[in-house]
Amino acid sequence: MNTPISWIKAYVPDLQVPVQEFVDKITLSGSHVENYTEYDKNLEKIVVGKVLSVEKHPDADKLVVCKVDVGEAEPIQIVTGAPNVFEGALVPTVLDGGKVAGGHDGGELPKDGIKIKKGKLRGVESFGMMCAIEELGSSKEMYPEAPEDGIYIFSEDSGVKPGDDAVEALGLHDANVEYEITSNRVDCFSILGMAREAAATFDLPFNPPVVTVKEESNEKTSDHISVEIKDTDLCKRYIARVVKNVKIGPSPKWMQQRLRSQGIRPINNIVDITNYIMEEFGQPMHAFDLDTISGNKIIVKRAADGEKFTTLDGQERTLDSNVLMICDAEKEVAIAGIMGGENSMVTDNMTTLLFEAATFDGTNIRLSSKRVGLRTDASSTFEKGLDPNLAEEAINRACQLIEEMGCGEVLKGMVDVYPNPVEPWTLPFEPEKMNTLLGTQIPEADMLHSFDKLGLKYNEADRTLTIPTYRQDLHCMADLAEEVARLYGYDNIPTTLPSTNGGIGGLTFDQEITAMARDVVEANGFSGGMTYSFESPKVFDKLLIPEDSDFRKAIKISNPLGEDFSIMRTVSLNGMLSSLATNFNRRNKNVRLYELGNIYIPKALPLTELPIERMVLTLGMYGEGDFFALKGVVEELTDKLGFADAVDYEPVTSFPFLHPGRQAEIVKGDLKIGYIGQVHPEAVMNYDMKGDVYVAVLYMDILTMLADFDIKYTGIAKFPGSSRDLALVCDKNEFVGKIEKIIKKNGGKILEHVSLFDVYEGDQVPEGKKSVAFSLHFRALDRTLSDAEVNAAVEKILKDLGKHDITLRA
Repeated sequence: MNTPISWIKAYVPDLQVPVQEFVDKITLSGSHVENYTEYDKNLEKIVVGKVLSVEKHPDADKLVVCKVDVGEAEPIQIVTGAPNVFEGALVPTVLDGGKVAGGHDGGELPKDGIKIKKGKLRGVESFGMMCAIEELGSSKEMYPEAPEDGIYIFSEDSGVKPGDDAVEALGLHDANVEYEITSNRVDCFSILGMAREAAATFDLPFNPPVVTVKEESNEKTSDHISVEIKDTDLCKRYIARVVKNVKIGPSPKWMQQRLRSQGIRPINNIVDITNYIMEEFGQPMHAFDLDTISGNKIIVKRAADGEKFTTLDGQERTLDSNVLMICDAEKEVAIAGIMGGENSMVTDNMTTLLFEAATFDGTNIRLSSKRVGLRTDASSTFEKGLDPNLAEEAINRACQLIEEMGCGEVLKGMVDVYPNPVEPWTLPFEPEKMNTLLGTQIPEADMLHSFDKLGLKYNEADRTLTIPTYRQDLHCMADLAEEVARLYGYDNIPTTLPSTNGGIGGLTFDQEITAMARDVVEANGFSGGMTYSFESPKVFDKLLIPEDSDFRKAIKISNPLGEDFSIMRTVSLNGMLSSLATNFNRRNKNVRLYELGNIYIPKALPLTELPIERMVLTLGMYGEGDFFALKGVVEELTDKLGFADAVDYEPVTSFPFLHPGRQAEIVKGDLKIGYIGQVHPEAVMNYDMKGDVYVAVLYMDILTMLADFDIKYTGIAKFPGSSRDLALVCDKNEFVGKIEKIIKKNGGKILEHVSLFDVYEGDQVPEGKKSVAFSLHFRALDRTLSDAEVNAAVEKILKDLGKHDITLRA
């Protein structure tokens, strides 16, 4: 946001402070200044001079000798090579000892300007210099009447005379200030908004323009146009006014000067008025040629999918049903809040004008701007979210300027469609709470004075403050306290300790589980890592994922940084394997890494709603340790969470990036907790590694759901236990876990503990078989067990094992 100081002073006339003081104070009051430019920097002793005579230089063909009246007793002599100088010309003239900002070539301005001293040019004395606009630190963009090559010459109607301050006459006793405005202060994206801030900061009267429209025409706007809003969720308000007998021409010089100071090129009086209102009020406006509006009707509605529309810049745009359009009875005439159509543009032949001032949904304008590939000053303003009550004052101000500039006849009244008017709201005035929050002792009267300067009205009866609708950022006591603090001066607030006890915080249950998981894996030597959630589609090939796999159903990013960051990850292993590969290639021998991060699972493609964001714990390791070492870490974690005994590891072949014979799904009943296994050798090679790499992925939402810290303690056993060792022979490919389940299932309540202590394959075991030995410990809490009871339990176990071809070893 840029504001010329002179434009601010138009509404705060008592603002007479140096630019540096203005910048410092406005920054401390909350409007951070990024940069500022003083137009009259390094301009000294520059007056208006009138050329009395022009004579040829005796020794130079391209130089002339001029007598110049500079308002002193005698004229001075100046030698110049300006090709456009003539007798009677009024020109900016720098006197002996004065300074100019730069050279006539318009290059980069020297830091301290250029000193001008009297001297001789080819033997003839010269006591000053006549200036081109570039030498005054400006440009032809700001002063289009300046010649391409030559000195600046004041027009005959400029009203200047010899000896006048030329810098003042050119409007260069000014500065342009550039602010960094936060998005919640929409009211400050305008000259009036910043003028109000300046008035409040310096405690000066704020005099906004008094808007009155004479409406001298006998006709009514409503007789010429009607308005219908079909999509009220996207258009909060739409106002139309009509102007007849329009006279297209250049706008006044003062308006052109102010627009140029904002970087806006003047076009004609009508277009310039709409641009002026956008800068002054922060309200975009649009002008239509009413003769191009079919049926004298405006309809605000969504476009149709695939519809084509040609905008004012001559480009054809493809629309969809999310883009809001301004239409007449037959066709579209503008993309709402972005740009008008070529079919309704204002031309020099226009005689009847339709002014539009509306308020559109900011989010929709931002997204529509991206959809159609067009971002304008209007769209960037609308997308911030405007106050609907601003539209009426802005359109009336435009009509006032129409009348003052003699551009046309404003018809009576307006057509205003405002389905859900926004009303001012109230907040309680709580000075004690605000002082407690700020650590200050600011008097109540000073607070109320600050609020009054900002336009907030105090209601003494119920001690509330009425908030004007342009202050959309004020909604609670803390917001009001911030206003008090910034106008009181942050530098005036003393350093104090908090006067109240801090609240006792804590972790949520989810956070506790996450912290516990982190503690367990770190205690087992794993180091934390963090990788990108967005990846390349090539990742699927590196992980050997088939074309028809659900893992490939990834969300595509609409505006990616590049192809390598174009999708959201559906599996977390690419980041882990990339990190392991980095360590491997840097010759780190034994590496254990973990990551807690999200994967993104779309419910449907293309997206119709937000995807499932699932946090997973990913473990990866190579070097020391194997599958069972990693399985032990998982078991320790599930034990810590209180459900290790119920967890099974079921062999699967469904994960293409894992070794087909060395992968398992971690389950509890029907719940899938995660998976574990050795990375497929081909995938290892794809990541430029060698050797065995092991990974495990655990779903944090399931771990959190299963976590059980309801620990039940039992007393120390009073009765002795009894142990039995079973050496069993089974098929070589039989899973020990399956045998353990059968033992536990048939051991009954007296089976206290089962542990595997031996696995053997060799001469004393038949080929294709193996021997597994378990130690079984039995105990009853209320009695001493008899041998018969223990033997009966063992017999039941062996009988069930026999059904699975598992027998006692001879």
